[in-house]
Amino acid sequence: MTQSDVGDAGDVFWNDLAEDLKDPDFLRAFIIETLRIAAVDRIVNELDEARTAAGLSKAALSRASGTAPQTVRRLLTTTQGSNPTLGTVAELAAPLGLRLTLEPIPEDEHAHTVEPLLSGMHGDIKALTDWLRVKRQDIAVA
Repeated sequence: MTQSDVGDAGDVFWNDLAEDLKDPDFLRAFIIETLRIAAVDRIVNELDEARTAAGLSKAALSRASGTAPQTVRRLLTTTQGSNPTLGTVAELAAPLGLRLTLEPIPEDEHAHTVEPLLSGMHGDIKALTDWLRVKRQDIAVA
């Protein structure tokens, strides 16, 4: 497969996605999933960075938090997406001097997140797919 073929396949995906995003239920589900993946990846990466900065091994974090060692290893080692519970994240954050907080979605992202989630529509599907493509690339890099 050549680089051109990969680009063509990618374009086909994003063109098909643009069509699928016209369905309000699909649009909402895809945006929510994109935001969920980005949030979980960011939180897990921040936990692992804080653990490293604190000089704690995964086993030491497990002991300090009362979280099962296999849970800590799976969460902080896996290359597959994980989906920890809020309780687990809070347990792991506390010994690192961290706590969970919610933050507002930046105003400049509302047109691609909040507004289509509430209305089930997006006025500019091309702009939305461009935004989603960048968001998904950011997730892949993290």
